[in-house]
Amino acid sequence: MVEALKEIFERDLTQLEKEVNLYKKEGDLWLLPEGISNTAGNLCLHIAGNLQHFVGHVLGGTNYKRDRNAEFSQKNIPVEFLLFEIAAAKKVVSETLDKLTPEQLEANYPEEVFKRPMTTTFFLIHLAAHLNYHLGQINYHRRLLS
Repeated sequence: MVEALKEIFERDLTQLEKEVNLYKKEGDLWLLPEGISNTAGNLCLHIAGNLQHFVGHVLGGTNYKRDRNAEFSQKNIPVEFLLFEIAAAKKVVSETLDKLTPEQLEANYPEEVFKRPMTTTFFLIHLAAHLNYHLGQINYHRRLLS
């Protein structure tokens, strides 16, 4: 299970880096066309913050401090910073998953996120799906602006 999750996170975070680099103009990452709820830049910050918090901090014990509101309110952050945050998320996810034991995967996730207990495996699958959902939004956003 861990190897499959690592492969999915690696694949989708690598694709996120590619999507960011496919924008013709850096400023386009922060455009908000009518009918779109979030900019691609904010979704990148959100994905990276989400994974660094729930995987890195909660499961891996890192000192990451998440500011979820800033993930959606910051604007015009340089593309280099977005790519740095994506790379940091990729690294912490891989390192943390490598350390998880089968017992930890089967145990309840240490935080109650959805007002009910769930296994760590279930929540990691949710996080992979969450990443992929926002990756699709970013892809659509980019193509809409092309």
